[in-house]
Amino acid sequence: MSHDSRTAPRICPLCEATCGLTLTIEGTTVTGARGDRDDIFSRGFICPKGASFGGLDADPDRLRVPLVRGEDGELREAAWGEAFDLIAARIPDLVKAHGPQAVGVVLGNPNVHTMAGSLYPPLLLAALRTRNVFTASTLDQMPKHVSSGLLFGDAHAIPVPDLDRTGHLLLIGANPLESNGSLCTAPDFPGRLKALRRRGGTLTVIDPRRTRTARLADRHVAIRPGADALLLAALAHTLIDEKLADPGPLTEHLEGLDELAAALADFTPDAVAAACDVDADTITATARELAAAPTAAVYGRIGSCTVEHGTLASWLVDVLNILTGNLDRPGGALFPLSATARAPRPTAPGTRNAAPGKGFALGRWSSRVSGHPEAKGELPIAALAEEIDTPGQDRIRALVVIAANPVLSAPDGDRLDAALADGLDFMVSVDPYLNETSRRADVVLPPPPPSQSAHFDFAFNSFAVHNQVRYTRAAVPLEDGRMDESEIHARLILAVSGMHGAPPSAVDDLAVDTALTRAGAAKELAAELTGENGPERRLDLMLRLGPYGLTLQQLLAHPHGIDLGPLKPRLTEVLRTRSGRVELLPEPIAADLPRLRRALGDRPAPLVLVGRRHLRSNNSWMHNVGSLTGGSNVCTLQIHPDDAARLGLADGDTARIESSGGGIEAPAEITDTVRSGVVSLPHGWGHSRPGTRMSVAAAHPGANVNQLLDGTLLDPLSGTAVLNAIPVSITPAH
Repeated sequence: MSHDSRTAPRICPLCEATCGLTLTIEGTTVTGARGDRDDIFSRGFICPKGASFGGLDADPDRLRVPLVRGEDGELREAAWGEAFDLIAARIPDLVKAHGPQAVGVVLGNPNVHTMAGSLYPPLLLAALRTRNVFTASTLDQMPKHVSSGLLFGDAHAIPVPDLDRTGHLLLIGANPLESNGSLCTAPDFPGRLKALRRRGGTLTVIDPRRTRTARLADRHVAIRPGADALLLAALAHTLIDEKLADPGPLTEHLEGLDELAAALADFTPDAVAAACDVDADTITATARELAAAPTAAVYGRIGSCTVEHGTLASWLVDVLNILTGNLDRPGGALFPLSATARAPRPTAPGTRNAAPGKGFALGRWSSRVSGHPEAKGELPIAALAEEIDTPGQDRIRALVVIAANPVLSAPDGDRLDAALADGLDFMVSVDPYLNETSRRADVVLPPPPPSQSAHFDFAFNSFAVHNQVRYTRAAVPLEDGRMDESEIHARLILAVSGMHGAPPSAVDDLAVDTALTRAGAAKELAAELTGENGPERRLDLMLRLGPYGLTLQQLLAHPHGIDLGPLKPRLTEVLRTRSGRVELLPEPIAADLPRLRRALGDRPAPLVLVGRRHLRSNNSWMHNVGSLTGGSNVCTLQIHPDDAARLGLADGDTARIESSGGGIEAPAEITDTVRSGVVSLPHGWGHSRPGTRMSVAAAHPGANVNQLLDGTLLDPLSGTAVLNAIPVSITPAH
């Protein structure tokens, strides 16, 4: 380290593990990143993404000033004032002429990885008053939100496996050794799984691929893709049928236990075996092992969410945790309590149950064209293109896209790309890159690199496997000409709401006032808040109103975090159902079970496609980091040797893959890590469109797997696009 070098702590913003980093900084440049051994949560663990922090931070392709589309149709650099002037001149006029539904908002995955992306979009949506809201959730975890909403009355009440204390972990559709975990914030997931094995615990992995995670397992069940809900239903049926189900103390908090048994009566191991391509004895043995474990947790992720029965599969994951008595139990699946969580729910008078809540409703409104019901206030992102390019009242004419690249991440990017180019009157992107989506914008607002931004994990602390809280200020000062991401969001809100020219602090002041009112707290508390800016004052307020009564000053005094203790049972605090109990068989679930029952007779296409995760990537937004290219981080079509021989494909040959939405080409990678009848392509590739400014990604473009989809196949309860178990045909490319 040179004499002018220094170090600074930083929470890694590049995946859901939220590991602590120690950055080495020379001047204002991050020259290195290593794991922070003093971090109270990650204890020094780091993955290749975290180690690449400096390369991502200094990427020369990152935009540094706004871009504005000129009269010649080309994007040019502009001053910040000019960019916001243009937004203020266009969007309010469009709303005045066509109504609030003329504006759509798209929120991408990186929003939950930044402080500003968590704090400001809700205020933007309130200002716009539009129902045309689309997020990455309907490409990922929305089924889990919906199932939790229906079971517990709160779509954000998602139990996580108690990884450090469980005796048996069953994973379905999850590969945390490469994803680092999702909806389960756990630094060093690999180390935690190895610790499970060392203490004599059992790991069961259900996955059509022999992933790195599956190779650790005591039992790997190579299920047929898309059959997750059927297999889970058979496990639940076995527990009930063999009288192995024992909810224990949970029983007094359950509604519909008898009805659940009747609803699952047809899903016997023998009945589902053919559709799952898993023999009945294996299903029965898996259920018995789960029941016999002293503590156990079932955890499902994207592979079980992005299928035709994703919500049913997500529901059944928690049904299994409930039937084995492992929900809300140490060593089972518990509800984290973050430092900024709202106040706990009271119990009902005279009982141990939660007081009745508002419950959770689906389909409060529907999309204009296809009538897709909303879920958690969102419409399916697969419907975005038709909402733009289909004429009629309330057609989307303006779009605000924040940290999203739906041309690559959503089905049928070709149609969406054309809609963005030809169907919009105006578009704004908040994005550090000119990518496949932002290249269509009229205004691009680039946030600064992560070293120049403060960081707090509002979302991921709510899914953490250990209660803790950490905050890091910007490691280096804001570069001249840059604008802080929070100020970008605040000025955007002012521009679209008719308050253009007001100070950005007005947005934060309004947020503080609203939060105090909702909490029933004294307005005088606002004067006690500390912090260098509006976001810090808002964080200070949330901490003070939170369950631990912390303050921003306490976090600043503990730069490596504060340990808030292991997860504890708190079911009655989170329940918000109308009954005040866990509603085991809610009506929407019961109404969807006949569709699952019909799947018992389905027989799959000869070849179906599944996705896969890469440890050195995170969807489409890290493909421009040179140090992360190569190795396993490549866009290949994995195919079993038997299928390759039948199709006449050799390793490295270019394969033509076709499905309902079109065709793409990718090099074949022949491997027995996928079962026969299954091929695999990773998500987030296809960087070959002209007009982008991502040189590394363009040099390694890969193929956009989502172009195989036409966007019509969705999980009906959550509106989530079916991205896995897609029938495909494959031929050698000529």
